[in-house]
Amino acid sequence: MKTFLLYLATALAEIVGCYLPYLWLREGRSIWLLIPAALSLALFAWLLTLHDAPSGRVYAAYGGVYIAAAMCWLWLMDGVRPSGWDMAGVGVALLGMGLIAFQPR
Repeated sequence: MKTFLLYLATALAEIVGCYLPYLWLREGRSIWLLIPAALSLALFAWLLTLHDAPSGRVYAAYGGVYIAAAMCWLWLMDGVRPSGWDMAGVGVALLGMGLIAFQPR
């Protein structure tokens, strides 16, 4: 569970770090959003270093959790309910994440 929560925190840091510049560029919000965006992306990079696995395995497994977090973001922040296809994709991605992250060592 600790590993999954660390992946989730990593995904949220990346999403926030990318969403804030999006608000500035696409929604005309304040340029000052780039400061917390940079901090969030720095947090994202730091969180990636906390994983026990080799970096390539961390990046591969992280992708599955990122997909799940992005679909939650789609629903909660964008107000778009994910389709059944979206949820099936999340399931496949998380299955792949589990195979990579929790393989016997």
